[in-house]
Amino acid sequence: MITGEIVRLRPIEREDLPRFVRWFSDPEVRRHLLIYLPPSLAQEEQWFERLQERLARNEDVVLAIETLEGVHIGNIGLHRINWKDRNAELGIVIGEKDYWNQGYGTDAIRTLLRLAFTEMNLHRVSLRVDDDNTRGIRCYEKCGFQREGRLREVIFREGRYRDQLIMSVLRPEWEGQQR
Repeated sequence: MITGEIVRLRPIEREDLPRFVRWFSDPEVRRHLLIYLPPSLAQEEQWFERLQERLARNEDVVLAIETLEGVHIGNIGLHRINWKDRNAELGIVIGEKDYWNQGYGTDAIRTLLRLAFTEMNLHRVSLRVDDDNTRGIRCYEKCGFQREGRLREVIFREGRYRDQLIMSVLRPEWEGQQR
């Protein structure tokens, strides 16, 4: 386990999958994710098997987010890890809506960045965020991410094309925040 101030990160287990199905059946939870249809348990099991292969190849790090009391509230990960250039893409979901807007996502990201920069020796962590995801953008900026650019009309949601922002944090920037 990797412990932050109010969360701990642990490996995802097969027993977690029914919770994912429940979370991703909620359109509000799915709104800013890549998945746009609710998944079945069979689809989540297939995803879990593919994840095990990516984990074995060190292409991804995907962890469950728990409160310090042991409540599983979401998932966080580093994806498409590029070991040569020392970078990865961050993804996060807080699936338990009762835990939204309470700092759990911020603490999970800060905890994962500590792992990325101090244990994995990455140099850059980036992400893509829908430009209307103000809660997410605010959280990422609190964690040190800076806006790098805009992908115009790159996603189609709710009947129209929408922009996404590219954000990143570099290790020296992150280290400067730790002082």
